[in-house]
Amino acid sequence: MQTDIDPRNLIGRKAFDREGTKIGTVDEVYLDDATGVPEWAAVRTGLFSRDAFVPLEPSEFEGDALRVPFDRALIKNAPDFGVGRHLSPEQELQLYRHYGLDSPPEEIGPDRDFGRLAGQDE
Repeated sequence: MQTDIDPRNLIGRKAFDREGTKIGTVDEVYLDDATGVPEWAAVRTGLFSRDAFVPLEPSEFEGDALRVPFDRALIKNAPDFGVGRHLSPEQELQLYRHYGLDSPPEEIGPDRDFGRLAGQDE
């Protein structure tokens, strides 16, 4: 994903799957605590549904929308961890595996914490 975009600008944007089908609206953006790089977005998948975590890399911000290069079904079946709090290292590994992605270059260890919300006080 383009790294010079303020992740808070993604909140409220529409998100689309690889076929261009709307999957929902970006509800929250999660940053890596160590680097501050946006890693995950929580996308509200429907009015009475839940938030699905989607990886921001290799997603793209196009115009006013986030394009996620995965099928809608895969996104909707992502592990549900709730929103508004940190993702544990184990939860992040589950998400990487769910999407078939390699884990971050630095192996996630027990003292590594992920998922700080964009705009959240430190």
